[in-house]
Amino acid sequence: MTQIFRNFTSNPKNDILSGITVSLAMIPEVVAFAFVAQIDPLMALSGAFIVGLIAAIFGGRPGLISGAAGAVAVIFVSMISEGHTKGMLFDQPIENMGFFYLMACVILMGVIQVFAGVFKLGRFVRLIPYPVMLGFVNGLAIVIFWAQVKMFSHKTLQISSEGVKEYVSTFMSGTELYTMIGLVLLTMGIIWALPRITKKIPAALTAILITTLVVVGFNLDVSTVGSYIIEGGGTGLKGELPTPNMELWQYLPLNLDTLKFILPYAFLAASVGLIESLMTMNLVDELTESRGDGNRECIAQGAGNIMSGLFGGTGGCGMIGQTVININAGGRGRLSGVMMAVTLLTFILFTDKLIEQVPIAALVGVMFMMVIETFAWSSFRIIKKIPLSDAVVLITVSAVTVIFDLAIAVFVGVIISALAFAWENAKRIRARKRMRADGTKVYEIWGPLFFGSITAFNEKFDVKNDPEKIEIDFVESRVSDHSALEAIFNLVNKYEAEGKSIKLKHLSKDCKMLLYKASPKFKEVIVEDIDDPRYHLAANPEDFPNPLSEYKL
Repeated sequence: MTQIFRNFTSNPKNDILSGITVSLAMIPEVVAFAFVAQIDPLMALSGAFIVGLIAAIFGGRPGLISGAAGAVAVIFVSMISEGHTKGMLFDQPIENMGFFYLMACVILMGVIQVFAGVFKLGRFVRLIPYPVMLGFVNGLAIVIFWAQVKMFSHKTLQISSEGVKEYVSTFMSGTELYTMIGLVLLTMGIIWALPRITKKIPAALTAILITTLVVVGFNLDVSTVGSYIIEGGGTGLKGELPTPNMELWQYLPLNLDTLKFILPYAFLAASVGLIESLMTMNLVDELTESRGDGNRECIAQGAGNIMSGLFGGTGGCGMIGQTVININAGGRGRLSGVMMAVTLLTFILFTDKLIEQVPIAALVGVMFMMVIETFAWSSFRIIKKIPLSDAVVLITVSAVTVIFDLAIAVFVGVIISALAFAWENAKRIRARKRMRADGTKVYEIWGPLFFGSITAFNEKFDVKNDPEKIEIDFVESRVSDHSALEAIFNLVNKYEAEGKSIKLKHLSKDCKMLLYKASPKFKEVIVEDIDDPRYHLAANPEDFPNPLSEYKL
């Protein structure tokens, strides 16, 4: 039992206190995301509890906090609205049918994530370049900052003449605004100063408690968690223990039409959820100088979403803001995530009236300090010192994250990085030419030969004017893909069409095997040598038994 507990935490006090702090910071953000997706805040809080608990216990990264995140919530907005419409078209119209589609979509989202972990797709996050990581962190910090700025406003429900409901935000002014700013600065000041005095108590939790006592003690009229929920259309924080939602199977039509409707949303939500979770895992790896298991995290996130959908919750993923708060508060073990989930459930079941009194300003102050900690300020210092392509990637990913979406930003960043890498390596192909005493012209190839460098490779040869004997030596080159093999094949074909003899030296075993299968002629063209390099092509030769069979020598 002691060993099991040690696997969950190395510092129980820090993990417990940091978990409580994170749960307080989780509430307004999850509620805000619920309003974005136009679902009941308690549905989002239930999802945050279930996903957070399962990911904390079984995930691949101790200290990573998961919950109902906005990046996923945004995806469900149009699906829920369209689902409501589809429900009214049934023979027996069903109101709020979109929520049942949502739960089914979250279950399918989890299944996709579990398969991603089973097939070990989580390891591909290691291929994400560092500039993309910096851009992701900076962009997300800006998004979180802007979300906190919106807390300085009130939402008013307005109904148009056509009966359309719309929430209109009105920015605070006067005494209310100054009080809000003062409380935010008080919270930030405590978080900044307390660690310089003592590190035995968590600064963020202390700041929230002190700011709350100031508001309650002086009876200040400020926005609180309770008023924020009511402004958004909720009835309060009070809820019940999540139970299996049997109405899902009663009302949801289990047919191909339902699958076709929810599958695109489920796939996109699964992708976005895994990208944010795995990127957050990478960030925690950097902060703690340790390494998580991406595939295990995929399976845990998927299992959490499956259970959330079955119990009437919404989808979730790793949350970078709450994770950074947890790490900064000393949370390192799985107990911190478990404590966050259990505390969140406790708030919902038993202490809703107390938590509703917490001023929004205190939580905004905590999030502002998290943004300051998260943003990679070194970006400004290194932007002129790194390659231009990396600088473009960093800025682009940050901008796309803010304007569009995290998943799109990461894909764009990886594509730009890959193209820049291919372009730079394509320029490194070289050919040293020399003549032997017997009249053989030798081409010594230097640099990687792949799809990007084929054009430059072909330009090195003068097929018509070269002598009768040609030798191409790949000793300082690496043949990387099938495009390179095709280029070699075509070059040999051209020389033999001119009636000239050509020999290839220092090709790897994999290259030779593929060329032998393409044409038996290569047994005469390729020179076997004990110094031949040993490496594998990007593709397994067994998967492509005869990739060049369409060509004839």
